[in-house]
Amino acid sequence: MGRKTGSNVITSSVSTLAGRFTAALAMFSLVVTPVAVSAQDAETPDAVATPPSALNPLGIPENFSLLGEANPNVRVATAVVNGTVITGTDVDQRTALIVSASRGSLSEEEVARVKMQVLRNLIDETLQVQEAAAQEIEVSSAEVNQRYEQLAVQNFGQKDAMDAYLLSIGSSPASLKRQIQGEIAWQRLIRRNIGNFVNVSEAEAQEYIKRLEESRGEEEFHVMEIYLSATSETEAAVVENARQIMEQLRAGGSFQGYARQFSEASTAAVGGDLGYVQPGTLPAPMAAAIQSMQPGQLTGPVQIPGGFVIIYLRDKRRILMADPRDAKLSLKQISIQFAPNVTEEQAGQQLDAFQAAVQSIRGCGDAERAAATVNAEVVVNDDIAVRDLPEQLQPTMLGLQVGQATPPFGSLEDGVRVLLLCGRDDPEVAGLPTVDEVIELLENERIQKRAQRYLRDLRNDAYIEYN
Repeated sequence: MGRKTGSNVITSSVSTLAGRFTAALAMFSLVVTPVAVSAQDAETPDAVATPPSALNPLGIPENFSLLGEANPNVRVATAVVNGTVITGTDVDQRTALIVSASRGSLSEEEVARVKMQVLRNLIDETLQVQEAAAQEIEVSSAEVNQRYEQLAVQNFGQKDAMDAYLLSIGSSPASLKRQIQGEIAWQRLIRRNIGNFVNVSEAEAQEYIKRLEESRGEEEFHVMEIYLSATSETEAAVVENARQIMEQLRAGGSFQGYARQFSEASTAAVGGDLGYVQPGTLPAPMAAAIQSMQPGQLTGPVQIPGGFVIIYLRDKRRILMADPRDAKLSLKQISIQFAPNVTEEQAGQQLDAFQAAVQSIRGCGDAERAAATVNAEVVVNDDIAVRDLPEQLQPTMLGLQVGQATPPFGSLEDGVRVLLLCGRDDPEVAGLPTVDEVIELLENERIQKRAQRYLRDLRNDAYIEYN
């Protein structure tokens, strides 16, 4: 998992916390119940250790008894990581961001799961900061504050507004700054310890370009993934958690946020974005799923070797072929509004008059005259890509000739409008990427994979005490 292919270049970077932080938030942890076999059961034939296999790699007997607490979520969500304390306040403040992003719709049980996932994320974050500090990689308070203020301006217009928002939901500026510090530290550590030692030869890049040229005209898909590993013992719990994540995504949750927090693929660092891929580069069940999907569709959990994946199809296109949705349009938007107390009959009459006025238009230069007859507003929109329009409008726009308008669309509350096509610049045929672009793409892919292994090694070597 986590393989990026295609002609686009995906540059590794510290992901931003945009959209009121939903791109950094997600919920539902993987609940893996600890298991143990009692000495008494081990003496019985039913509990004899099972040889490891593909379906049971640990060789755990089918019949066993649990010794101790079966539900890890009831313990206090705090820990000491190599001497650094993660407090309950740290967990609560980070959890508050997630609950806020979920519009407060999480049950008590779900919030408990979120807290344990947040604790796991904070442990990883602490390990990353510790490793960076051990190698004398420092992140100054000034750098963190600068990034924090950039996010504040981007999402709230000013720093004070974001401060107030965080405090109002039970979080804090310090909690978000801690996450920013961890991301910057990890990026610098990866750049120095991994990025400087990853090289892709020109011959490799040329071979990649050759394969791309041979694939001209074939379909490729812009895929986003959330990968959850599973064994035969944890499969049921993983599937249930995946389904709950699906519910939250359908309710408006940020796919990028969930991927960053929960995906175990290397693409988690970039919000689960695989980029454009061809079906042949993916596991067969995943390839079959995306080929039956339409852009904007979500599906899962799909079982693949090693676990399950939730898939979001952002887009699809044909390799090295011009995409008509990249055409740039010059539009005039003609709209009418309805009075708040309008009756259905009055609205119908107003709509009929509006349609008649639109049908009377004889080219874009006539739009203002026709609009004035029904007190409609005209707004000019130049240089609009077809793909930037609502998805349901795109096929209609692609079928219009200059001077033609879409059917009316809208509602009584928002008004009714049409789009009049005044000009269209078709896209050029996509060219092959340069050798340098391919080298950058392949290097980033390898860096992400090694970074994932690096973090796994830090976890394995860490001394963690739970309270």
